[in-house]
Amino acid sequence: MSRLTTIEISKQYLSFAAAHFTIFSATDRERLHGHNYRLSATFQAPVGPNGMTFDYNVFKNKLKDICIGLDEYLLLPAQSPYLNITAVDNNFVVKFGDEVMTFLQSDTLLLPILNTTVEEYSDYILGVLRDSSAVEIDQYGISRISVRVGSGDGQSGSADWSKSDATP
Repeated sequence: MSRLTTIEISKQYLSFAAAHFTIFSATDRERLHGHNYRLSATFQAPVGPNGMTFDYNVFKNKLKDICIGLDEYLLLPAQSPYLNITAVDNNFVVKFGDEVMTFLQSDTLLLPILNTTVEEYSDYILGVLRDSSAVEIDQYGISRISVRVGSGDGQSGSADWSKSDATP
């Protein structure tokens, strides 16, 4: 059996700036504000006969593309049970309780998540990474991936996947 190692990818350019508000309940939410989010990922894979697991650039580029896709948007949780989001002309009209907020569609991303939190962002990004990397995951024998999203120093959330979690 090959020796396993864990590779961490954490580059300064793996970041995105986004606006959001966290929803705490059907009646309580944060005010709209923004963060400069940082992204990192770890990969567990066997060390090959050349002393290397894989070409790190493959995943650095994929993670960079994900960050670019999220950068400078208002992120809204499309699956939130507390928001009613409708498209009207070039806007999203968002209802939260008695509040009605209008945002330009061109400034807004609706993500398939429940809330705009680092926990949900990390799971979303892990899913996007896995979907875009199925071939490489198999090719390199990657058995575990963890994605961490931080919203500031000392505050982050992560999502994990392992090959043993996969359903046949």
